[in-house]
Formats: sequence, C-alpha cells, structure tokens
Amino acid sequence: MLFNSAIYLFAFLPLTVVVYFWLCRARWITAAQGWLVLASLFFYSYWKQEYLPLLLGSLLVNFLIGNELSKGRMARSDLPRRALLIAGIVGNLLLLGYFKYANFLADNLNAMTGWGLDWPKVVLPLAISFFTFQQIAYLVDSYRGHTREYDFLRYALFITFFPQLIAGPIVHHHEVMPQFAQRRNWVLRHRNILTGLCIFAVGLFKKVVIADSFAPWADQGFDSDLSLDFFQAWVTSLSYTFQLYFDFSGYCDMAMGASLMFNIRLPLNFDSPYKSFDIQEFWRRWHITLGRFLRDYIYIPLGGNRCAEWQTYANLFITFVIGGLWHGASWMFVIWGALHGAALVIHRAWKAMGGRLPKSLAWLVTFLFVNVAWVFFRANSLEDAMRVLRGMVDLPGTLALTTADIPTAGFAWGGWSIDWWLQWLPPAMVAQLPYIAAIAAAAVLLTQPNASRLMAVRVGWRLTVGCALLMAVGVYAMLASTSTVFLYFNF
Repeated sequence: MLFNSAIYLFAFLPLTVVVYFWLCRARWITAAQGWLVLASLFFYSYWKQEYLPLLLGSLLVNFLIGNELSKGRMARSDLPRRALLIAGIVGNLLLLGYFKYANFLADNLNAMTGWGLDWPKVVLPLAISFFTFQQIAYLVDSYRGHTREYDFLRYALFITFFPQLIAGPIVHHHEVMPQFAQRRNWVLRHRNILTGLCIFAVGLFKKVVIADSFAPWADQGFDSDLSLDFFQAWVTSLSYTFQLYFDFSGYCDMAMGASLMFNIRLPLNFDSPYKSFDIQEFWRRWHITLGRFLRDYIYIPLGGNRCAEWQTYANLFITFVIGGLWHGASWMFVIWGALHGAALVIHRAWKAMGGRLPKSLAWLVTFLFVNVAWVFFRANSLEDAMRVLRGMVDLPGTLALTTADIPTAGFAWGGWSIDWWLQWLPPAMVAQLPYIAAIAAAAVLLTQPNASRLMAVRVGWRLTVGCALLMAVGVYAMLASTSTVFLYFNF
C-alpha cells in the first residue's frame, strides 16, 4: 500500500487511527498495540502477500536472539553472547544477501570466470533492507544493554509500525517504544492530528506535485540511448537531483505525519541537505538515520577516527562503499558510494590543512559534486552515466533553446496531459518550463520548513489553511497521476 493512494488516505489511515484510540480509550492497550501490528502487516502484505512469512520469520528469530542478549549471559548454553550477536548479524546479512545480491554475485562470477551459473532470478522483497538494518541495530542495542523488551507483540510493533516500515526512517528501539508505553500517548490529541495532517500534506505535495513533475525529464534523459546536448544533460541530472530529494523527503514527511497522529514522533531524516556547504554537512542532513547507522555500526567498529590518519581515511572510504552497495546490487551504487567516500576523505584532509572556501563557492562545489554523483546513482549502466556526463561538459555554441528541445510529450502534472495546458501559454514560456520548474524547486528548498519545525510550532489558522490547500492540490494530483511508486522502494 502506498501513502499516495486513495485507499490509504481515505480508508486505511483514518480507520487505523480511530480503532487504535477507541481501544486505548477502553484501556485495552495490548489490543490496541495488537491492532497496530495487524494493520501494519496488512499494509505490508497489500503489496505482495508472499513475503509476509519472510517478515514474520525474521521478526521471530531476531526477537528470540535479542531476548537472550538482553538477559546477559545465556542461561542454557555456554555460547558467549558475542558469538550469539555475531550469529544474529550474520544471519540477517545472509538473508539480505540472498535476496538482494545473489543474482549480482552470480552475474559477476559468470562474467569473470565464464562458469555459466544458472542462478534462479530472485525478486527483492519489499523493505528488506530497512527492516534488516533496524533489526541489526536492535541486536546490537540488546547486546549493549540498551533494550528491555521481552514482549514479542511490542517488538513486532517496533519493527512493523507501518509509517516507517517500508522505507524508514531507520529507528532505534529507545526512540519509539517508550513513546508507546506513555499513558499520555494513549489519548487522541487533536493538536497532533492537525500537525500530523499538515506534515503529511507537505510530504504529499512534495511527492505528487514536485517529484513526479521532474520524473519524466529525468527518465527521458537517463533511459534513452540518444546522446544529450549541454542543456538536455543538465536538465536530466538536475531533474533527478530534485526528483530524488522531493520523492524521498516527501515519503519521510508523510511517515512522520502519519506517525504523529498516533502521538509517536519519528526522528528527522532530512534537514535541507542541498543547503550544505561541504560533503560532511551534506551527510548530516541527508538520510540522517542511514548516516547514523553507517557511523555507529560500520565506521566506529572499523576504528573510526581513533587510529592513524590513513586508517581513518580508509574507514571513511570503506563505510561509504558499503553504504553505496546497501542501496542496491549494482556497480553503479558502488561507484556512487566510492565517490562520496573519496569526497569525505578529501574534505577531511582539506580541513586538516586549514583549507577554507567562501560560503557561496563551498555551497556550489558541494551541490555540483552531489549532482554529478547522483548521475551514477540513477544511471542504468556506466555507459549511460558517461553519456549524461559528456553532455554536461559539452558546452554549446549558442545559448538558444527552442521549444523542440523540450520533451513536451513526456511532461505530466497530476496525470493531466501537459499539452492541454501548454496551448494556453506563450511559446517563449513553454521553452523555459524546465528552468521555471527548477527555479521553483530551488526556491522551495531555500524556504521550506522541515517536519521537525512544524512539530515545534503551534498550528494556527494561517498554517492550517495553507496546509489544507497543499493537501487539496496533492490529493487532486494524486488521484489523477499515473506515477505512484516511491524511488526508495527499489532499495
């Protein structure tokens, strides 16, 4: 089930909220939490029922291991807790590796050795990357004594809570479960409902109005075999840069908004990352919970910055190569991760030498690097990436751009044919539409409040009216749109 679907917005979400708080009001707290688990499992299996047993099996095994780790030394075994932790982590990684990387490994072995392995095609289960990482974090937290959860129902709620199940944020046990145990959160709070709806409206608008408008331009540039000129290449790369941000941050806003309706606050996952002045700051603002996971469970265990300088550089690079590979079984993701790892190494060395740039130049360098790196993230192959990059450096002899250069057949706004709208616009304006859209998106980036700021302010009538308008436009676009899937569902 998708956040940007009528069945979710008009049936599933309101019904789940009403029943949950009705059960809480009757003091049937266990039943209320059980209802949330059942609703979340329905939400997950609505996409594909075949992977529900996989999710349930993973929940049970990880709960049992975490339960033993939380108790201290095991009661009926001489096996050290560290060995049990390692076994749990390896088991999760093997499960993820089979579904996500088996075909990738087989294809590369065949290419290198010519063995001709006939590996069956494995379909990636929805959300396996996210719930696997979250459960690994739970096991480590249990080993460290940071969890006290011995109830399978509450553990299942922690993992399957539907607002963050499919694409994060990746949360820790201590960030969510204590909130479900607080009595004041068992009462429907109208302020949280209103604020949650406002945050959800912003996220829906980001997804169906902004992200889905950039999608045709990005797809036409990346998925075509044709060479791109300077303008087409930059429209292609910038379109994907904006599409990805608005798509994923829109999802996270909708997740935070829906969660707040249950009086549960999820951690912020985006904090205007394209405003960053260096690559380190970018990773403090982009997909914050993934960056935190990579830092806490890969970078620091490798030694972090508590070792020789060259080892610190190696740890940074390795961490981001792994982070790139986590996104998908493709060398393009490895290249993307390696680029970011190398950029962080260069940035750290630059800072160590006392290097500084003017703020405007620092922002420009950071944004251009991120934009170029996204080309590898989106491209289907190295050849496609190089085709776009060659166009980006192919300076034109003239700055003229005609209407014929604009892929009007591929434009979409809310599912209506853009050609119907274009007939009412002057030809000069039609020729500039990609730039108008890019400028509008940049203006929103510079002024938008993120979800955490909306949570911190009291929602007055002006903000309510503004969010209602966003919701209305978003729902209109949602009902008319044919583009539905969030990009991060692929990872």
